[in-house]
Amino acid sequence: MSQKNGDHNLAALRRAPTPGKATLLAIGKAFPSQLIPQECLVEGYIRDTKCDDPAIKEKLERLCKTTTVKRRFTVLSREILDKYPELATEGSPTIRQRLEIANPAVVDMAADASLACIKEWGRPAADITHLVYVSSSEIRLPGGDLHLATRLGLRSDVGRVMLYFLGCYGGVTGLRVAKDIAENNPGSRVLLATSETTILGFRPPSKSRPYDLVGAALFGDGAAAVVVGADPVEGKEEAPFMELSYAVQEFLPGTHGVIDGRLSEEGINFKLGRDLPEKIEGNIEEFCRKLMRNGGLDCGVGFNELFWAVHPGGPAILNRLEGKLGLEEGKLDCSRRALMDYGNVSSNTIFYVMEYMREELMKKRKGGEYKEGEEEWGLGLAFGPGITFEGVLLRSL
Repeated sequence: MSQKNGDHNLAALRRAPTPGKATLLAIGKAFPSQLIPQECLVEGYIRDTKCDDPAIKEKLERLCKTTTVKRRFTVLSREILDKYPELATEGSPTIRQRLEIANPAVVDMAADASLACIKEWGRPAADITHLVYVSSSEIRLPGGDLHLATRLGLRSDVGRVMLYFLGCYGGVTGLRVAKDIAENNPGSRVLLATSETTILGFRPPSKSRPYDLVGAALFGDGAAAVVVGADPVEGKEEAPFMELSYAVQEFLPGTHGVIDGRLSEEGINFKLGRDLPEKIEGNIEEFCRKLMRNGGLDCGVGFNELFWAVHPGGPAILNRLEGKLGLEEGKLDCSRRALMDYGNVSSNTIFYVMEYMREELMKKRKGGEYKEGEEEWGLGLAFGPGITFEGVLLRSL
């Protein structure tokens, strides 16, 4: 079969987008240049923080294995620590220094991810009508949304929305906001960009802050971007690959202290309750059923008939969700792969999962494994402070 015929047959298998519904038109990602294999992390962290406690080193080694992360990208480098040695000194008031590093770094990464996304989209940046920018890693006025718009050369009347300090569910919140904008402003094209760095939370280990070691073993830096729009325009090379059918947010009353982040002169301090996976497990089934029901999906559709794009907060959360919902082996492979390749990159990670999901669904079509109606629908999920659940009912195109 010729390439031309193959492309034609593949296009014939694409589903038509629902008129008026928001779709994902392109996706991009970017990372800082510093790549750390997980097997090198412990020695580097212990050296950089001048930690001489063997018990802490042993615990970090154990955590690095249980996270399943294989590598991460990070803004922090030897050069930065040489310039700002106080970052590795316990109790140092370093919020100014951290923001000097983080503020430009997150916009740099967001710009790179956005440019990659716009290139895939195939239309000029001037066609972007709205910008939604998500980050829990910078603090300034004007915010990163304006700096990013300027860097990308977006028009001066671009409608900007800045979503600050939402944590791990921020990417799906961004999708919900972008969906609402796209569906209520005919012809609009929304650039959603997320960007995160762990600079604000880096500090020497302390037995009084056990979660610092979890963060060191799990989190990474990076950025992502998607273009969202309804009613894709034929002839302008727009190629929608996923539809945002329905979106919902919900918080669990009485759980606001389970994930606790506080900004201080030393940066940001996190505390994570041990019962987080249990809280998610106890509420996830009803949340998913509500999302499916309110989105108009037939009540007879089973969880294993869906594809799953779940923010990989950590392996324990994925394991609990998989068991509670009775998911077949492999249903969360894209989430596990993103965690392994990039770590938990907060708001960005859902887009790394969705990119892997796009590849997986496309591979099935190219390989002839595609069946009409199979894995047409899926759920995109993320969890974070609140405890907040964000969900979107997805339709593969």
